[in-house]
This record gives sequence, C-alpha cells and structure tokens, in this order.
Amino acid sequence: MEIKKGDIVGRISYGKDIVFYVDRIIKVKNKKTYAILKGVNYRIEADAPIEDLEKIERERIDTEKRGIENKIRKKLNLASKGIFSRRNGNLNNKTNALILHLDGDRKYTQKSQRYYNKLGINAIVKNIPENRQPQLIGSLVRKYSPDIVVITGHDGMIKNGINYNDIYNYRNSKYFINSVVEAKKAARPDKDLVIFAGACQSFYEAIMASRCKLCFITCKSINRFHGSFISCRKNCNNRQKQYSNK
Repeated sequence: MEIKKGDIVGRISYGKDIVFYVDRIIKVKNKKTYAILKGVNYRIEADAPIEDLEKIERERIDTEKRGIENKIRKKLNLASKGIFSRRNGNLNNKTNALILHLDGDRKYTQKSQRYYNKLGINAIVKNIPENRQPQLIGSLVRKYSPDIVVITGHDGMIKNGINYNDIYNYRNSKYFINSVVEAKKAARPDKDLVIFAGACQSFYEAIMASRCKLCFITCKSINRFHGSFISCRKNCNNRQKQYSNK
C-alpha cells in the first residue's frame, strides 16, 4: 500500500497506538524511505520507515476525533464553570488579559483560535514553524505586549536517542527554550509575563531552566491538546481579577 504525504497512518511496530498524519517523506543515506509524522490528536512528532506504516481506517479517525473533542469540551467547560455566564453555549464576555500564541502546526493553530474564541479569551494566534519561533517571537512580544505567551508545536525524542538529559535528542525543545529566552528579553519591564512552553514529550526541565515562569508540560508523557487552554483560562481569570481591582 502506497504511503504519501497527508495520509493518516499508524506505526505497526507500536500497535498503531497513536494516529499520525504524514508531514513529509524523506530518503536517508542507506536509501531507505522514512516518513516524518505529526500527531493528529497529540502534540508529538516522530519518524518511521515507510514499511512500518499502515493507513488508519476512517471510522477510527472519526471516532477518536469525536472522543477528543468531547473531552476537550468537558474540560474547558469545567475550567470555566462558575466564572462566566453562558448564552447559547458560548461565553458572553471576554477577559482583558491578552495571549500571544505561537503554534508550529497549522491545523492546531486553527483549533486554538476556535477554542480561545469559545472561551472568550483575547488571543492572537500565529502559525510559525518551531525552528522559526525564536527568530520572530521577540518582535511579536514587543508589538502586542501580551500578558501570557504560549509557545508550542510538535516535539518528541529522536529515534534511538538514549540520553533524556541531552537537548539534542529532542526534535524541537531547543527552539522552545530559545523562544522563552527571547520572549523574556522582549517583555516590558513592568509586565509580569507568564509563558507556557513545550509540546508532547518536550525536555521540560530544560524549558523551565530557561526562565520560563510556567510550563504546561507536567510529565514526560504525551500531552493532550487541551492542557494549555485550561492553564491559560485560569491565568486569564487571575489577570481579570487584577484588572478589576485596579
């Protein structure tokens, strides 16, 4: 079965436990063909030989998508319960706190904007590849002067990487770390900037050490898409109280 860019697949050697889409296909020195994979429902990046991939049936894709969407909805509603009144299922007032969200994945960028809108969060969401985020975040922080910054995308350990404490064994953690540093440099001195940085299986200890005040990666396991929204929702609530008390 031919595997091509954009296909939804699973890795046979892992029991097809995670649903990926094929981001690109490359050939390595030994002339083997590999696919670079990105998670459909998890913020993880991986690679696999083409022969280890199998297309996922549409029924499973749709079922898993509905399940994830329902879980996100329940989590977000729970996080907002008792704080904002609802009208027709949507929050009818916005927070004053401004979020700047940089996302390495176009599809997740669109999802993020949709959920921010639903939650009534004032957010500017930019689709910027992980490796370009450190170059661009400084000018964006200076331009928008956000209260909260989210730096995310896909991440994961490079296959055959054995040292969990080596930043070069992670696909994008180094870019998240550099982005945190640049965001801090660009922040206004009077701003108590809060930063959420990282993705699935990021080297979160190193991100925290880079002066990131908060990091939404809480363990070396796969992180769900909704994690940053819940954290941002709570921080926006805190910022709302600060504005109200002024």
